[in-house]
Amino acid sequence: MGYIVGANPLGQMIFSPLVGWWGNRLGSIRLPLLFSLTVFTLSSACYSMLEIFPIYRKYWMLGSRFFVGVSSASIAVCRSYLSAATTLKERTGAVSMVSLAQVLGFVVGPGLQAAVTPLGDKGVPLIPGILTFNMYTATGWINVLLGVFNCILFLPSIFHERRIAAREAMMLHGMESEEETWKQVHPDYISTWTLICAFFVLVFNFVLLETLGTSLTMDQFAWTKADALYYMGILMSVGAVVACVAFVVIGPLCKRFQERKVLMWGGFLFMVIGGALYFPWGSEPPIIAEEIMVTQVNETYGNRNNAVNETEIVGCPSVQKWCYYIPAMTVTQFLLGYAFIAIGYPIGVTLIQTIFSKVLGPRPQGVWMGLMTGAGCLSRFMGPVFVSFIYTRYGTIWTFSITTVMMIITMVWLQLVEKRLVPPDLPPAPLPPIELQVCSSEAINGKSSMEEYTHLQEKPDTNYS
Repeated sequence: MGYIVGANPLGQMIFSPLVGWWGNRLGSIRLPLLFSLTVFTLSSACYSMLEIFPIYRKYWMLGSRFFVGVSSASIAVCRSYLSAATTLKERTGAVSMVSLAQVLGFVVGPGLQAAVTPLGDKGVPLIPGILTFNMYTATGWINVLLGVFNCILFLPSIFHERRIAAREAMMLHGMESEEETWKQVHPDYISTWTLICAFFVLVFNFVLLETLGTSLTMDQFAWTKADALYYMGILMSVGAVVACVAFVVIGPLCKRFQERKVLMWGGFLFMVIGGALYFPWGSEPPIIAEEIMVTQVNETYGNRNNAVNETEIVGCPSVQKWCYYIPAMTVTQFLLGYAFIAIGYPIGVTLIQTIFSKVLGPRPQGVWMGLMTGAGCLSRFMGPVFVSFIYTRYGTIWTFSITTVMMIITMVWLQLVEKRLVPPDLPPAPLPPIELQVCSSEAINGKSSMEEYTHLQEKPDTNYS
């Protein structure tokens, strides 16, 4: 299961820089996007047709998940194009909308899974005895439809590419070509790698909480699996709404304050507070795991519900030695911490991407955006590993101490390089042609001798020296 979950971010991490480079090389994002959407569609179909393979089904699932991750590498060229197709003033709002769309995708996805659950595991046979449309395969077929729809959206008759950022720089700085414009400056490597590392730390902390959330509540509050899934579902939905509000207010905040200030004091500071709030407040350790009787409701499609009494182990597992001496968290601090992180994460992610695109300037950004996307994928890959090796062995104090210190170090680092987190200085535009002028200490044509520079001719198409 760990390999299956990790295959997706691994594929995206490896191929994001490569797809970004491909987009730069072509000077267009249409072919990389159509290719990645085709891979996404075929991989999703493979996922939904695992039952047609007589053997090695888990390896087919592993491959399909990996190639879905490969197709997700297209986000690198999407972010690159977003930077190329907006002016500097439009950039923050555009990145906010894309990030909002991404969050809404995470909200809608579980809803679609819930919507097809009534199909049950029997479902509807597409090819009797061979292929079935049920609650497990339906999500893959939904992805197939979405992939085909997106391929249509990127056809030449619908999607037209625009290169606004380079032309804006050409006009402002008097360059004759886009290539000449971005070749005038080189990336500030300190700024770019600082932002890539900051993106990794930010996503890592959020993914860690997302991965740990259900297990943490079950360990700390002695909730059953059903309770943990129910309450975490509600909490994540509320958190998504809070994140949407945060995306909306980013624009007005950045008009009032500098983006890098909002990033540090709005994004990272809230994440630091959220992580610190997860330190234990209680005085007693959590309840050690014990077996209790729970009522399990089995829902079968088309039949009435059947309630069955079963046993379930709830509480902090006894194999985790820290459960005996580290104080338990409280529900209040867990909710407060999640609230701060739900506000800080969208602000941080949006502004890091916005500032990153501006720091790179008008140059093609596919490879650089691929590196940033790869950093986010690496954090998704390492999050579950961190949970396995740190949380289960050393508990909440060590886990949230490490993550909070990581955030503080990143925040200090950003403060040290703050003045470098600005768009590059391009050569100023040349002055317009000046007509023949004469320096005089005497009156000319009856005018005062104080006017030292006097135009003699009005011929706008001719330069005189």
